[in-house]
Amino acid sequence: MKSKKSDMQYRYRTRMIANILYSALVACLVEVFLVTNLRMLARYARESQWNNALMTLIYDSDVAVVLGYVLLGIMVFSVTFLLLQERSAVYIGKLSDAIQRISEGDLNTTVDVVGDDEFSSMAANLNKMVKDIRHLIDKEREAERTKNELITNVAHDLRTPLTSIIGYLELLSGGSAPLPSEMQGKYLDIAYSKSKRLEKLIEDLFGFTKLNYGKISMRVSKVDIIKLLGQLLEESYPSFSSKNLSYELQSNVPSQIITADGNLLARLFDNLINNAIKYGAEGKRVLVKVHGSAEVVQVSVTNYGYVIPAEELPMIFDKFYRVEQSRSTNTGGTGLGLAIVKNIVDMHGGDITVKSDLDGTEFTVTLKVDFDIKKENFG
Repeated sequence: MKSKKSDMQYRYRTRMIANILYSALVACLVEVFLVTNLRMLARYARESQWNNALMTLIYDSDVAVVLGYVLLGIMVFSVTFLLLQERSAVYIGKLSDAIQRISEGDLNTTVDVVGDDEFSSMAANLNKMVKDIRHLIDKEREAERTKNELITNVAHDLRTPLTSIIGYLELLSGGSAPLPSEMQGKYLDIAYSKSKRLEKLIEDLFGFTKLNYGKISMRVSKVDIIKLLGQLLEESYPSFSSKNLSYELQSNVPSQIITADGNLLARLFDNLINNAIKYGAEGKRVLVKVHGSAEVVQVSVTNYGYVIPAEELPMIFDKFYRVEQSRSTNTGGTGLGLAIVKNIVDMHGGDITVKSDLDGTEFTVTLKVDFDIKKENFG
């Protein structure tokens, strides 16, 4: 920045000196012309019938002539210099007007960048400043909109199961007539399931907030991703069983060691597996495939249930987004699971894609084998 500023000052001084020299040269040429020709004209007038008082004064009064030449030279110099500076003065006026409009809140103001001097650099910097301010304001508005959306969605998703829990507990706590034991058990089961759903929503909400705002510090270590996926599938066996689903783990390598945060990876793939169980019950099968190489490892989780419409795929990782079919009570989640997945993948400098058709819905995660946390940008 200092070097650029010095370069601008150098160019400005150079241009000023050039204008002064040019103006002086014009003034000198006019002076030489007058000195050479005016006295010659006065001598000719004196020797002819055109002689008059002015010509006599010019011819006889050397001091007056010199003063006249000096004054004329100054005037010529000044006029020439002002003409040379006129373009810069007009441009400075445009810059001044633009700054005034920006100070009054008009952030759509721009200045045409003309030429390659210090004033064009000022115009380019002014345009960049306005663009950056607009970007910051847009980010602030988006943050405000996201905050309001978060509050609205959280309030709605917390209120729905909480209302059901309170309602069933009120029925159980007393009434005009005692409920049969079977009915009490049914109501308790419903209240319990709603409580678990509420617990899951709160966990997802806190997890997403921590991940999204960088509150979680990564603990990177060596992780065998094949072993991790095998453990997660075994732990999910009760869920597979309750949905009458089978699962299969395929890999082109017996073991794949990568550098990553094991706990975050466990959460990532646990969310993908639970997502496959939740929406793949109709397909009767979930397939997890691993393709390892020297530089990257790809993990795909495929279910053969509900096909996600193509127009909804670009929004699948947005927070609180749920495909229309999943809004039912049986499958509807918090809408944060896949957003959490995307955040964890980004934290590891990886990539995640999704495709869904009659051949199945496949989420594919690509991770680096050697992950360097210092080189990644978590912003």
